[in-house]
Amino acid sequence: MFERLIKYCLWLTLLWLLPAQAQVVISAARLWPAQDYTRLTLESKKAISCNMFSLDNPQRLVVDLENVALDATLNELGNKVSSDDPYISTLRIGQFKPGIVRLVFDLKAEIKPQLFSLKPVGEYGHRLVLDVYPATPVDPLMALAAQMEQKLGASAPASGAVVAAPEPAQVPAPAPPPELRNRLFLVAVDAGHGGEDPGARGRRGTHEKNVTLAIARRLKTQIDATPGMRAILIRDGDYFIPLVGRVEKARKAHADLFVSIHADAFIKPHARGSSVFALSEGGATSASARWLAKKENEADLIGGVNLAVKDPYLARTLLDLTQTATINDSMKLARHVLDELQDVNTLHRGHVEQAGFAVLKSPDIPSILVETAFISNPEEEKRLRDEAYQDKMAHAILGGIQRYFAQNPALSKPRFAQNE
Repeated sequence: MFERLIKYCLWLTLLWLLPAQAQVVISAARLWPAQDYTRLTLESKKAISCNMFSLDNPQRLVVDLENVALDATLNELGNKVSSDDPYISTLRIGQFKPGIVRLVFDLKAEIKPQLFSLKPVGEYGHRLVLDVYPATPVDPLMALAAQMEQKLGASAPASGAVVAAPEPAQVPAPAPPPELRNRLFLVAVDAGHGGEDPGARGRRGTHEKNVTLAIARRLKTQIDATPGMRAILIRDGDYFIPLVGRVEKARKAHADLFVSIHADAFIKPHARGSSVFALSEGGATSASARWLAKKENEADLIGGVNLAVKDPYLARTLLDLTQTATINDSMKLARHVLDELQDVNTLHRGHVEQAGFAVLKSPDIPSILVETAFISNPEEEKRLRDEAYQDKMAHAILGGIQRYFAQNPALSKPRFAQNE
């Protein structure tokens, strides 16, 4: 009898310990707010089971995490919500009941959430991802119009105010050709990588996503200062955008051109120089171009894409006639930009290369990918961190764009506002 009692007690103890041993521990919790959407990522060694639902009056989003340990990593997550987050007001975390940790998001607007899991890849373990999209997606053209209106309002002097002369730019934009005076051309500037996807890393710890965003912002400033031209940033912060999302945003804005900015990396530090790529209808023009396209196309795996959402562009068969004409225009643009880049940096190759870059697969927008330099080369990494060099790089890209527009004005449709 006594022996049976001991076995029973041991059995009860084992049952009591099993849930604690089986609990999933959150190793990292990250929050990426942006105008396009806000992303929450929970990383762990084991996959997380969960349930999501919405509540009204007031609007809330609830995510229940099953068998997850409520520790400091989760408790501190609420403090990461930024006051300027467009969609999330506050985040409350607590033990709802045994075995369930509840996350309650107080919302600022009507949303369309997506919750999905990612398997381990690269440096990441299992990830549970919550993407909080607005119910009505942000219109890139309306956002650009609002920026222009705000800029005009800010530049208008108050009555009687003394207006100081603006400081000259470090690198003056080249004079616009006559073809640019009749209409407004729109350039979509895409800063590669972002958020969960840092891109390549230099030996000094430089992240590609930060360098590309810095150059993209400088290029936008220079384009906006050029008469007859405006730019939109596909990514204007440290957050991830899927490859298809970059293509889609440019098309929704009716962009005339698409320029994706990157900073290359190689396994050996001696590789150096700038390159410009266009899409290929067939195979890559070199083994290195094929390798680079494969690496860049894997950004979705690192950044984290919801595979349940259908991809309207990247999985499609290329449109024969339209895509061929677009690729021909892309090659013209790429050659002009490459010619300008040789005045700023050594060229990795003396000609434009082609490969199957997913981000260049817009059927109707000439698109190029610029590898500004090798971030894996210590000397070039140092230059990429230099603001003056970033300005020169942006200026060279702008010069190539202007040359393209000067020689191909009829190919760019007047879909945006007329230049005043």
